[in-house]
Amino acid sequence: MSPSLAQNMSTTSSSSSNIWLVSYLKLQFFSRIRRFLQSKAARKRRTDSNHVDSINTSSTTSKTLINHQEVIQVAVEEQIENDSSVVLQKSVKRIHFGSWEEKEMAALEIQRIAKEDVKIKKLMAELGVIHVLVSMVATEVVGRRQAAVQALIELANGTYTNKALMVEAGILTKLPKNVDVVDKSTRREFAELILLLSSLANKQFSLSSSEILPFLVGILESESSLETKELCIGTLYNLSAVLENAGPLVSNGVVSTVLKLCSVKELSEKSLATLGNLVVTLMGKKAMEDSPLVPDSLIEILTWEEKPKCQESSAYILMILAHQSSAQRDKMAKSGIVHVILEVALLGSPLAQKRALKLLQWFKDERQAKMGPHSGPQTGRIAMGSPVNPREAQEGKKFMKNLVKQSLHKNMEMITRRANAADDSSKLKSLVISTSSKSLPY
Repeated sequence: MSPSLAQNMSTTSSSSSNIWLVSYLKLQFFSRIRRFLQSKAARKRRTDSNHVDSINTSSTTSKTLINHQEVIQVAVEEQIENDSSVVLQKSVKRIHFGSWEEKEMAALEIQRIAKEDVKIKKLMAELGVIHVLVSMVATEVVGRRQAAVQALIELANGTYTNKALMVEAGILTKLPKNVDVVDKSTRREFAELILLLSSLANKQFSLSSSEILPFLVGILESESSLETKELCIGTLYNLSAVLENAGPLVSNGVVSTVLKLCSVKELSEKSLATLGNLVVTLMGKKAMEDSPLVPDSLIEILTWEEKPKCQESSAYILMILAHQSSAQRDKMAKSGIVHVILEVALLGSPLAQKRALKLLQWFKDERQAKMGPHSGPQTGRIAMGSPVNPREAQEGKKFMKNLVKQSLHKNMEMITRRANAADDSSKLKSLVISTSSKSLPY
């Protein structure tokens, strides 16, 4: 080995040791300060108690007993705090300088201590613990990786600074590339950690969504538990709330994946909220228009009377898709949407009713516009509100009124049957969905 190479290695080793030494000394300093403040507060409480005892001579015996109890309690608290400080010192020392097995045990201790004391979370960041835990996430040893992820979850919970430090340390690059090789419990823990980190997106913190999305989509399309999928959808919802993330979300197939999950009632509310954020963007709207699941899956959700929030979200998405798009309105009409939104307009929540009525108005206007070309030998399309003559306009209005009355009468009969025969409710819902739109030729 050349002298220069040996000197460089010695310098690097010395520099690394200095960093850990500074961290260790800092930990000792904080621990001493903490014990000093606690002992000072304890002495003050004992002094105050003794002063009160000297003034109130009438209850000397009882106050002496109380004073003794306080002294014992303070002593116990000091002992507990001292024990915690010792454990903290050992854990930080092991996670920096220990073997891999010692690092794993230290990560479990850090998780426990951080869970019991919120102030410890900020101290951990100052002592450089987060960077070491992030590096442990990339290991192939399942137990070691799981201990690191669990500790990071506890340190990230409720602290913006720690979350930012984890992202800066490259936690997103440590995510498993293949979801199938990760066990279900580890998937859930990774999903929980990413959900905590995704809250940074709402504070304009730069998140590289391209690193997160393949992992999330992989979990949603795998045989993971509903709880794990719910965590992933929560992350997608947080990311979709930022307009700049719409492009990566759509290009990674999030729209088609979430549309499939809308039919799962346990996941539907957050899934529809995510789609509601994306449908207002050009890319998101185009992806939904091209999906074979639209509009049938959204119309099906409109029949979920026990899920009013889902009805409202579904009606909102359908409104956005139908707005200024005759092609989408034609698809919806052929899927039998008119009968369904009539029922929502009668029985839905106030917001769902408002949106359903708006859709009905558009379908009515669409019908009136289509009647124009067939009311005479005109070759061009006749604009709505410009009939050929007053007589034909009056006939068109009567025709539309009759159609609406027939449809309302039919729906009222169906609603009455539902009220009188609870056993037939499932058959009625099937009828509402599958009924042909011949009675309303929209």
